[in-house]
Amino acid sequence: GRHGDRPEHTAPPELFYDGEESRKYTSSSRVIDIQRRLTERALELLALPDDDEPKLLLDLGCGSGLSGEAITEAGHVWTGFDISPHMLEVAQEKEVEGDLCHHDLGHGMCLRPGVFDGAISISAVQWLCNADRSSHNPRRRLKRFFDSLYRCLARGARAVLQIYPETPEQAELITTTAMRSGFAGGLVVDYPNSTRAKKYFL
Repeated sequence: GRHGDRPEHTAPPELFYDGEESRKYTSSSRVIDIQRRLTERALELLALPDDDEPKLLLDLGCGSGLSGEAITEAGHVWTGFDISPHMLEVAQEKEVEGDLCHHDLGHGMCLRPGVFDGAISISAVQWLCNADRSSHNPRRRLKRFFDSLYRCLARGARAVLQIYPETPEQAELITTTAMRSGFAGGLVVDYPNSTRAKKYFL
């Protein structure tokens, strides 16, 4: 979108997603549909073993639980992190199945090593590229996030992060930081020839 269309240019996420915006976001049938499709695609790319065993997944930037509901429907258990208390409040009101944590992903996550079978994130990680406070350093915030994510995943587990990079340089920064933390892989681009429908999955 145009420079002014991006919510990350409006305010930090914990302020942008206030009570009104969180409810509006969660009640939009268009948003619900997009979130569901993105989550289903992320779960597909996660390539979990097809053994009918529920897996323990992380939902990073879980918001009001739209992506978490798709994880539950797929038969898995999840823990969600989000920086917006209002979004988490909406998730609680909806009585989503996952455990919810109010947390800034840029601080890294204090989770037991090797516990999670996979992680997904829908439309959240690009927010870490913003310096919303003078103390924020996007490179350091991304490094703390990816280092802690790598540690808490079981051996061989995947993370699939759907992102809206603002520039090729931002996509490169996110990707190289993930690689330096130990991840292998790269960007998958769905609908690469469409400006509007193009979706990036790391």
